[in-house]
Amino acid sequence: MKKQHHIALGLITFLVYVFLIGPLLIIMAASFGEQSALVFPGKGFTLDWYVKVFQMSSFVNAAILSLEIAFAATAMALLLGVPAAYALNRFRFPGKGLLKTLFLSPVLIPCIVLGFIMLRYVISQWNLSVISSLLIGHTLLSIPYVMRVITSSLANFDFAMEEAAGSLGANRGYTFFHIVLPNIKSGIASACVMAVINSFNNVSLSTFLTAPGITMLPIEIMGYVEYHFDPTIAALATVMMLVTLGVMLLIEKTLGLQSVV
Repeated sequence: MKKQHHIALGLITFLVYVFLIGPLLIIMAASFGEQSALVFPGKGFTLDWYVKVFQMSSFVNAAILSLEIAFAATAMALLLGVPAAYALNRFRFPGKGLLKTLFLSPVLIPCIVLGFIMLRYVISQWNLSVISSLLIGHTLLSIPYVMRVITSSLANFDFAMEEAAGSLGANRGYTFFHIVLPNIKSGIASACVMAVINSFNNVSLSTFLTAPGITMLPIEIMGYVEYHFDPTIAALATVMMLVTLGVMLLIEKTLGLQSVV
């Protein structure tokens, strides 16, 4: 009976991996085909579609803008989210639950609703630029991810270390930067990765905040797919997957994400 259970569990696990990884492998395989249309399996082998990706200024400019917004929004989310997560874990005060809900509220609201609200009641009222609007919107989108991961890391942190440092004469600022932050660096790295990836791949919020000539990469991809059906998008998707995988492996090897993820 146990052997049958192991076989069934192995089969289910295999099917789950096929379901998750199969479409990615199909996209990667299709990106090397010589045909002018996106087909699988493709015939022949060529890297021309990858060359085309880097030759298209629209993709390059959109990717640069997406990275700039993602990193800037993540930095702002860290500046707001790390102290907030620390306060919520370290102290007890009235309204703590309400404040925690407030910080997590952007992830509870559909991005399309958040984008419409920002367009209607923030951007239009304050006459903000496109870059400022994107930065504010993606910061709001990144804060919940930062808060969740940092809160999880601080839940495993022994605050007695901070109290011991205080008893030896260290002030609260010194203990925060030299004791607390170094002990949750893996959590901070994980929060950065999650926030950057989520911001970079966002479509629904960015659709409301972009303008002609200032477009994020996912929206540029959607516009290209609407009128073209060649393997260029498959090549771009493959590049994005490989870069994401490389960053994840690099951070896991240097900081050890398994401790917080």
